Amino acid sequence: MNFAPQLKIAATYMRGGTSKGVFFKLDDLPKAAQQPGKIRDQLLLRVIGSPDPYGKQIDGMGGASSSTSKTVILAKSTQPEHDVDYLFGQVAIDRAFVDWSGNCGNLTAAVGAFAISNGLVSAERIPENGLCTVRIWQANIQKTIIAHIPMNNAQVQESGDFELDGVTFAAAEVQVEFIDPADDDADGGAMFPTGNVVDSFDVPNVGRFQATFINAGIPTIFLNAEEIGYSGTELQEAINGDADALARFETIRAYGAKQMGLIQELSEAQQRQHTPKIAFVSKPKAYTSSSGKQIQVDDVDLLVRALSMGKLHHAMMGTAAVAIATAAAIPGTVVNLAAGGGAREAVCFGHPSGTLRVGAQAVQQAGQWQVKKAVMSRSARVLMEGWVRIPAESLN
Repeated sequence: MNFAPQLKIAATYMRGGTSKGVFFKLDDLPKAAQQPGKIRDQLLLRVIGSPDPYGKQIDGMGGASSSTSKTVILAKSTQPEHDVDYLFGQVAIDRAFVDWSGNCGNLTAAVGAFAISNGLVSAERIPENGLCTVRIWQANIQKTIIAHIPMNNAQVQESGDFELDGVTFAAAEVQVEFIDPADDDADGGAMFPTGNVVDSFDVPNVGRFQATFINAGIPTIFLNAEEIGYSGTELQEAINGDADALARFETIRAYGAKQMGLIQELSEAQQRQHTPKIAFVSKPKAYTSSSGKQIQVDDVDLLVRALSMGKLHHAMMGTAAVAIATAAAIPGTVVNLAAGGGAREAVCFGHPSGTLRVGAQAVQQAGQWQVKKAVMSRSARVLMEGWVRIPAESLN
């Protein structure tokens, strides 16, 4: 039987924050994949190496975790006063499914650098030295993000001394601003889809919990660690090695998605694995991070552990960090109370790999909370660039 030669597609493999992904320019994709739909999804699945019943993604670019099974498509922006349109696809590992329902905050840190280096930012907007302000339109969630990219001799500066827990090596700091990160599609209460900053949340056959449901950065369900039987100091193996615990979290997530109005039937949660996220918080405690770093009580304002694509994340998703910053800034949420309560514009939280500082400014107008901007620092760099290849029959 004859097989056609593999397809050769220009691509860049990048780290952004604590994630890695394969980046494409929209017009470098095969024509049939330049539009959303089945062909695009098939292409991205084959590039990453999914679906893989072994869970290893050996025959693709994926790294067998939610943090490394990611794809990005970029194009010159179609939006006024923006430089680049950013579309993110979270690729399932063991299923033939690409989730387009949310953003990746970590890979956002790499979008600006890619856009500058690949001609997606107008030359007159790029300084020879200093910071280049890249205006990003996040197409999945229809939001503006501003990335401040360091430049040196008209080139993106990737090396530096900024250290990010969860990433082994230092790099240049990239400050990212998530503008108006809350969901404002509906009536002013959309940031809190239930209308409350905290709810009593009943999950059949699991329990009743205090929960904060928030749409900011990414739809997120926050719970108290102690109420679900944890301390808040857990590392990955404590959760990901417990099949019963993962099943309980998925049940809670499904009921939470329905409570937030993201799905109508519980079964729909299986087709929406990327959102909502589920996280649990606790007051500060001392613990040893996954790298062996000692985190002291005084180092943090609170502890947060979050799950992504059904597993405990090794650090913290960038979009979930936006949700943490937003919820921490609003008195009465479970996040705010874990951090000590009261008004605050920034928190430093502990996660499995270490700590992260995030900020947000919240104001109350006409009885509704609004957050104009959330800010965090990340780093990014190119790991490899050139072409990826996939069998031509992958797109049949």
